[in-house]
Amino acid sequence: MWDEEQIEQYLKANLKPKRYQHSLGVRDTAGKLANRYGADEKKARLAGLIHDCAKCMSDSDLISIANENGINIDEVLEETPNLLHGVVACVIAKDKMGINDTDILSAVAYHTTGRPNMTILEKIIYLADYIEPMRDFPGVDDIRQEAEKSLDKALLHSFNSTIRHVLNKGQLLHLNTIKGRNYLISQYK
Repeated sequence: MWDEEQIEQYLKANLKPKRYQHSLGVRDTAGKLANRYGADEKKARLAGLIHDCAKCMSDSDLISIANENGINIDEVLEETPNLLHGVVACVIAKDKMGINDTDILSAVAYHTTGRPNMTILEKIIYLADYIEPMRDFPGVDDIRQEAEKSLDKALLHSFNSTIRHVLNKGQLLHLNTIKGRNYLISQYK
């Protein structure tokens, strides 16, 4: 398995500088959230670092790698191939970086859409991606503050914000995001 320095070199070579800095921010934010909520900090930091390793790939490359690896491309992914960057990142993590930890790979895979009944590591990476220090959009500070108190409530607020953003852009919503949100709401009833 690659060490952190090798992964950083890969990211520097394959991501734009701003996306590389974002990845470092997600790594650090994930580590802090893992400490706060009792998750494995090493896994959180590694998943945060690699989560966007496929982000700068073209849509055609994402689709090609997904097809070559038997990844199901539903109608939303077909319309919005960039959402595939999480699952394609898992392929890169396994095949190039030698990362085989299923917890890490699952957190990377679901960082773009979420899903129902997320593991604590999946929640941490989804949320760390959303609130890392470089993020600047209306409501992010409120979600950051909520993340200090409740991982699930912050996750729910981030789902709500994502759904509003996607609706405002007139894009398709991925069912995992809707199901993830509904699952959290059902847990609070």
